[in-house]
Amino acid sequence: MLPSFQTSILELITQTSTHLPADVREAVAHAMEAETAGTQSAQALGVIANNIDMADQCEGPICQDTGWPTFEIRTPIGTNQITMKKEIAEALAEATRRGKLRPNSVDSITGKNSGNNLGPGTPTLHFEQWENNDEIEVRLLLKGGGCENKNIQYSVPCELPHLGRTDRTLEGVRKCLLHAVWQAQGQGCSAGAIGVCIGGDRTQSYNIAKQQLFRTLDDVNPVPELAQLEDYILKSANLLGIGTMGFGGQSTLIGCKIAAVNRLPACFFVTVAYDCWAFRRLGVVLDAKTGAIKRWLYRDPAKPARRMATSEGLPRTGKEIRLKAPLSEEKIRSLEVGDVVLIDGEMFTGRDAVHSYLMKHEPPASLQGQILYHCGPVMLKDNGTWKMTAAGPTTSIREEPYQAEIIKRYGIRGVIGKGGMGARTLAGMKEFGAVYLNAIGGAAQYYARCVDEVMDVQLLDFGIPEAMWHIRVHDFPAIVTMDAQGNSLHADVEKASAAILGKLAEPVF
Repeated sequence: MLPSFQTSILELITQTSTHLPADVREAVAHAMEAETAGTQSAQALGVIANNIDMADQCEGPICQDTGWPTFEIRTPIGTNQITMKKEIAEALAEATRRGKLRPNSVDSITGKNSGNNLGPGTPTLHFEQWENNDEIEVRLLLKGGGCENKNIQYSVPCELPHLGRTDRTLEGVRKCLLHAVWQAQGQGCSAGAIGVCIGGDRTQSYNIAKQQLFRTLDDVNPVPELAQLEDYILKSANLLGIGTMGFGGQSTLIGCKIAAVNRLPACFFVTVAYDCWAFRRLGVVLDAKTGAIKRWLYRDPAKPARRMATSEGLPRTGKEIRLKAPLSEEKIRSLEVGDVVLIDGEMFTGRDAVHSYLMKHEPPASLQGQILYHCGPVMLKDNGTWKMTAAGPTTSIREEPYQAEIIKRYGIRGVIGKGGMGARTLAGMKEFGAVYLNAIGGAAQYYARCVDEVMDVQLLDFGIPEAMWHIRVHDFPAIVTMDAQGNSLHADVEKASAAILGKLAEPVF
């Protein structure tokens, strides 16, 4: 028995969810310095910086999607791993109860949320023995669903859009990695980082790619060829012009980490694990006899966490437009791509389960003229009253099969999310008079402070993230990225970045 092990794991989970490691902070700070002042990307980075500071101060989740917990654990020979697994599970459940994690484990057959982040397959635990008999090492990565959806695997040789034929060489790998960053656009909360595996079988390749995210962003690959490729991809990706949140700009990638392993003669896989700017990864070294924390990984106790924000809140230009629901068609059609809005009043959250429900049933409340927020919040209940403690946007493209029809049926005038939506939704917005408002992905603490009141909740049987929450907000910032005239910033950035991508097709190595 390790009397302090469960307490130490609970502290690791809490700190990982609420505090970014030093190397990620430095990378975000560098992105802020590189960005052009006054642009949409600069405004987004300003919100991100404030959000990082807020999460530090209140020890609240940096992002409302607190991710899938992946543990890498090294233990002395003879350590009771069965007991450790049980105590890790108990620590996860307790962290969820305290609101440090959102309940994220969903039954794939029934769709029911377990409510405690436990269930078949959850969490991911990788144990390894080592010869150090005095210490246990535990590293934790919390990787959210938005960036998990942008993972990608290539079976080479293949043809890639804008890049042409990709062969089984480092030149081919280079093309795959450029394409991987390009296809993510803003849907994975750029500026992001990628972990890469060259080779292996399909399953092993994904595992090793994700393991690269446990490396620090400022390390140097010991393999010279891979070090050169990592440096090239980081620099070239930031020439694509995708920018923070996909708004266009200078900072698209903050890290690239690559490993190579042997493969079958018939197979050549290039696998990419994409992570967002809210890159939550920490570790601890524990006393092997007690389980108490001896020291932290990814932290230097001599260097306190730097304050990120250079200004309070959203950097204002004086051109912001105030919106208050219910919204008229006339007001919505007056908005244009690039407008920054500040929302006051009421809105409703709704994501995957709500959209599916609304295709078959009437909404539990009138949505005429309302704003639908693609958000799966972290909620706590205190004396019978719900409080939204983390409230950033989820990736909207998952709702593309439903959104245009729901706008048409129920008179929705505004949709808030991140990453943009597709041609069908854009056409529906133009026909029926609605706009897409891009909030800043990962800024869960910033947006939680914009929520004055949780007025009601419907469809709670779907689980906390998927329920329809009726909220009242103030000064809630977002950027019009799809308007009712048929314009889409997302389509424009994708087209422009594709042209740049095509220019990178010529061999480099």
